[in-house]
Amino acid sequence: MGLHRDNRLKHWKDFGKVYRQGTRYGSPHLTLVALSEVERNQPMATKIGISISQKVSKKAVIRNRIKRQIRSALRELLPHISPGWKAIVVVRPKALECKIR
Repeated sequence: MGLHRDNRLKHWKDFGKVYRQGTRYGSPHLTLVALSEVERNQPMATKIGISISQKVSKKAVIRNRIKRQIRSALRELLPHISPGWKAIVVVRPKALECKIR
């Protein structure tokens, strides 16, 4: 099961804005690019996108499995994230070495 519709970052304009203006937090396995946004003085629902390139794996099956595992972890974390964020999780090739429990 994926993220709820309200919590998905889908449009290319949103991805571009987060990449240009967001703050980057990195690890050897993932990079998080986050941008805090408030519309009309009301925080909107947190929206999260996942980016994984063919550098990680040429096989779509493997890339999709990694995305499913990340979405599963994000579903558990989402209630603990304050509203008003747009974020992109960028998967790096070292993510293949991770074991998911």
